[in-house]
Amino acid sequence: MEPIIAFIIIFGALVFFHELGHLIFAKRAGILCREFAIGFGPKVFSFKKNETVYTIRLLPLGGFVRMAGEDPEMIEIKPGQVVGLLLDKNGNVDKIIVNHKDDYPNAKIIEVEQADLEHHMYITGYVEQNDDRLERFSVNEPAFFVVDRQEIQIAPYHRQFAAKTLGQRTMTILAGPLMNFVLAFVVFLLIGLLHGYPVDKPIVGELTKEGAAREAGLQQGDVILSINNEPVKTWTQVVSIIRAHPEEKLLFKIQRDEKVMDIAVTPDAKKVQGETIGLIGVYEPMEKSVFGSVKQGVIETYYWTKEILIGLGQLVTGQFKLDMLSGPVGIAVSTGKVAQSGIYYLMKWGAILSINLGIVNLLPLPALDGGRLLFFAIEALRGKPIDRQKEGIVHFIGFALLMLLMLVVTWNDIQKFFL
Repeated sequence: MEPIIAFIIIFGALVFFHELGHLIFAKRAGILCREFAIGFGPKVFSFKKNETVYTIRLLPLGGFVRMAGEDPEMIEIKPGQVVGLLLDKNGNVDKIIVNHKDDYPNAKIIEVEQADLEHHMYITGYVEQNDDRLERFSVNEPAFFVVDRQEIQIAPYHRQFAAKTLGQRTMTILAGPLMNFVLAFVVFLLIGLLHGYPVDKPIVGELTKEGAAREAGLQQGDVILSINNEPVKTWTQVVSIIRAHPEEKLLFKIQRDEKVMDIAVTPDAKKVQGETIGLIGVYEPMEKSVFGSVKQGVIETYYWTKEILIGLGQLVTGQFKLDMLSGPVGIAVSTGKVAQSGIYYLMKWGAILSINLGIVNLLPLPALDGGRLLFFAIEALRGKPIDRQKEGIVHFIGFALLMLLMLVVTWNDIQKFFL
């Protein structure tokens, strides 16, 4: 259960911050956000704050922000339909009762003649209690439909996603992946502040429980001046010499406090990718500082972004095979293994996954954020948006293909780890 719990927590956090980016910029643009969801499927927990329902759903495999206007509005009032109206003290509509009208004895019952709930915000109809006289009612903002005793906020056109400028829509979609990069930087920063960050200095870091360094008497914090009378200035030099001399005695000249002493260390031999190298059981030295942690956060975020992009390039050019990809199952297994190494390794793994999620979502593929951004770029070049129905078909096909790829990758993971 521990790997599963670790995976749910980490993946849930990545999805939460990704969708939070969408939510923040959507609200800044004035878009009505109906729901902020983590997971898919049936609701497990939900609460409403202001206009938005925040939910946790059963399957922790993603999330979404449901914005008004992205999908066709669920409720349409048609001529001839009988509805109830709840009015405020000025006679304007607060709520439109679509069904179960008997539950609202104070509602004014009308047969709809015409309704514009997007632009001019009015509804006209024949009032049953007034000899079927045609009346016009202004609709407040906000106002609500009441369906099966549940309130659903009416979205005027200016509160819908499609009504916003190209720049506002672009930032709303782009904010999700960007938030993943920000999250990764913050995590790397926290690791630096709490645990420290590696420095390229010839200083003995933390020692493993067993190893040649501990047996020889080296201690954490010892400054290495030379190895076999060869002066060393960096940790990179120290590692290079140790790796090149497996099972060969090395004379370390070290400074401990005010004393300089010689300690003989014989590196253990270990085979790595067919090559025998020397190891002494010492981690690289670490330091802690605010400035250094910020710098390390930038370096780590850049480094892993570059590495993931290189991996994607190899996948496109055929150097990286499809069966080497991992889906949720493979990520869950890997997360469990990393969790056994400690909280800081788990934090770093989460940051790397966050960068990966941000990059994947920026790919110009239908159904991904990058696919939507591609349509926005085309809109900018054409000077007008692509037909929404055609764009929807492209995204649907893209989503179906992505689900197929997910099934293939998941089956590969099951074969790799469980069969």
